[in-house]
Order: sequence, then structure tokens, then C-alpha cells
Amino acid sequence: MILIAAGWITILLLLGGLALNRTLTNLLNRQFDEQLGYVLTAMIGSAELYPDGDVYFTRPLGDQRFLEPNSGVYWQITGEGHEPFPSQSLWDRTLKSPVKGFVKEPLYYDSYQFAGEPLRVVERSVMLPGSKTHWRFMVASARSEVDQQIANVRAILAWSFAVLGIGLFLMAMLQTWYGLSPLRRVRQAIAHIRTTGTNRVTDPLPLEVQPMVEELNALLAHSEQQAEEARTHAGNLAHALKTPLTVLTNAASAHSPDLDCTVLREATVMRRQVDHHLARARAVGRRATGLARANVMQSAAGVEGAVARLYPAVRFDIDGSKTAEVALERQDLDEILGNLIENAAKYGGGSVFVTVDPEPDEALCSVWIEDDGIGIPQEQRGDLFRRGARLDTNKPGTGLGLAIVRDVAKIYGGTVDLDESEDLGGLLVRLRLPRAPAVR
Repeated sequence: MILIAAGWITILLLLGGLALNRTLTNLLNRQFDEQLGYVLTAMIGSAELYPDGDVYFTRPLGDQRFLEPNSGVYWQITGEGHEPFPSQSLWDRTLKSPVKGFVKEPLYYDSYQFAGEPLRVVERSVMLPGSKTHWRFMVASARSEVDQQIANVRAILAWSFAVLGIGLFLMAMLQTWYGLSPLRRVRQAIAHIRTTGTNRVTDPLPLEVQPMVEELNALLAHSEQQAEEARTHAGNLAHALKTPLTVLTNAASAHSPDLDCTVLREATVMRRQVDHHLARARAVGRRATGLARANVMQSAAGVEGAVARLYPAVRFDIDGSKTAEVALERQDLDEILGNLIENAAKYGGGSVFVTVDPEPDEALCSVWIEDDGIGIPQEQRGDLFRRGARLDTNKPGTGLGLAIVRDVAKIYGGTVDLDESEDLGGLLVRLRLPRAPAVR
């Protein structure tokens, strides 16, 4: 930022200095030319002719320097067939014009015909009354005076713009240093978090960086939540595996005659627990990306096709919004809908209705899964979400389906609850999942 500011300051000051230098130089040259023009006009106005045809002045020119030899201010009148009529300041020198022919308008130019003395010259051709000669009036002045004025102006401009540039550069440095000081304070706050073990940035900071601090605190909270979830998952898995391992250890130590059956039974239990916690861990990992998006109707149709092959006698009906999308990974959405639709087909009476987004909401997308089974009493519905809970033990299952559905939906910010289906009379599962943001 400082280098960019210094570059722009330098470029703009150079451009401004060049423009101002050109303006002031032109102004001084124009004033100098106007003074020469006044003298030329006075010469022409006071010029008369002698009877012999030579020119003379009816009144002397007011500048005393025209009478001083080599004074730097000169005039001269020339005409074809006549001797040049010069000012006394020219002494033994003559002004030579680089222009041939009649010069109707005043012509200004620089001349270097005198060694070491650059001149500014104005000349004009005039036909005096009573004369047929083209008289050329010339006024010249040494450029040393105006060149010295231009040099002084340029020196003032150079020093002024140099001081201004240094001041602006120092101001840019100060502004950058002061403007970025909140970021240094944020860095110190983060270092304080790392060294002291605190989990939030609580230092008072300017409003300009407060949104960043809020996002940082949200990120810290998210990381803390993920770490806590990981610890909880590890603890739950360890607790779930502890009992089967104890049973296996005791059976092996006692040389139980049904050790093989015990191993198979407890290994199945442990596999269920591992599968359950792996599903939760995968959902947590995929949720962290924050870019998940899945079409509910497409996922429900895919799951219905798979479940229909397992339960060919069951009639499935899927209706609702075909464009509804939720902020879930497709794999997790398939797992949730797969558990719910399979349960409805397994425990229902032969009909399963799936309705996508029946209650449009800006934040949540609802999915209803209904069956025509015997339903579940209201007092027993909450027990179904416990890991391993099963009301019908005559049919195969692990008792983890609804627990996985609840946990994965909760990870993504959704909910699931049970009710009675008004249309089919069986169980109604209301699944609510966060809606995916609109694509811009």
C-alpha cells in the first residue's frame, strides 16, 4: 500500500509539476513578448520619413537601455535601398532576420546570432505613408532576464513539489500504519488466544474490523464444536464397544462352550456401533465444507428404486416439488431417506407415500414419509431415536436407523419427528432439512 501510494504520488506530482511549469513558462514568455510588442507598436507609431526617404522618430523611445551599447535591448529598421537604422545599443552590430518577404503580422522568434547572448525578437513589415519601401521594424531583447525568471520559477516548483511529495508520502505511511493498526491488534488477540488458552477474541476493536472478529469467533466456535463432537463420538464409541469387549473377554477367560456364538453376536453389535459413528463422522466432515447441495426429489426417487427391489409388493408414491434442494451432501441425504423409506416399507402395510416440500418455508425444506401400518403410540415415539431401540423384534434390523437419521439431520441443522398419518393411518415422519441457498 505504501509503495503504491508513493508511486501514484510521484506520478501525479510529476504530471502536475510539468503542467504547472509549462503554464508558468508560457505565461512569462507571453508577458515578455507583450513588452516587445509594445515597443514595436511605439516604434511604428512614432516613425516618419525625411525628405530624402530615410526614417526618423518623432519622439524618442522611453527605454534608456536603447542608448547604452550592448545593453541587451535593441531595435532596428531596415528597408530595401536604404542603410539600416539601428539603435545605439547595437553599436557596430546588425540584427539579421531569417524571414524573407513582407511580414504582415508581428512575428516572434528566438535568435542566437549574437554569441553568448540569446535574443527574443519581434519584427513586422510596414508601408509608411508617402513611401513605397517595405520597412522592417525589429525589436530584440536578451533572453537572460526571462530565462532567469523561468529558472527561479522552476526551482520554486521543484522544491515545493519535493516537499509536498515527501509530506504526502509520510502522510500515506502514517495513514497506512494507523489504518492497519486494528489488524495488528487482531493478530495480538489471536496470539493471546494461543498463549493463554482462551477461545474467543474479546478485546475491544474498531468497528471496521468487528465483522472479521465476529467471523473469527464464529470459526473458533465451529472448531470448538467440531472438537467437542469428535470427543463425544470417541467417548460414545468407546463406551459402546466397552460392554461387548468385556463380554468377549469374560467368555474367552471362562472358556465358554458357546464362545463362537458369543463372538458373532458381540461382533455384530460392535459393527453396528462402528457403522453408526462412522456415519456421524462422515456427516460432520462433509458439513464442514459448507458447499453441500442435493436435490430432494432426485434422491428420493433413487432411494425408492433401490427399496422397491427389496420390497416388490409395496406400493410407493412420490410427489411434491421437483426443484427443492437442501444443504446436504447427496450421500447423507440418500442415507437419511433410505433409512426412513425402508422402515416405512418394512413396517407398513404395503403403501408408502413420500411428499417433498409440502410446507414451503424459506429456511427449511420438509419431507414427509407416510405408511399405512399400525403406527406407533405417542408415548413410545421418543424411544425409537435411542441407539438400538426396536419395537418390532420379529423383523431384521439393527435399531440404529432412526438414531442415524436423527444424528445426521441434527449435524446439518435439521430435525426429525414422528406423528400419525391422517391419510394412511400409519406413521408419519416429518423430516426438516436446511434449504440450499439460491444460486446467483
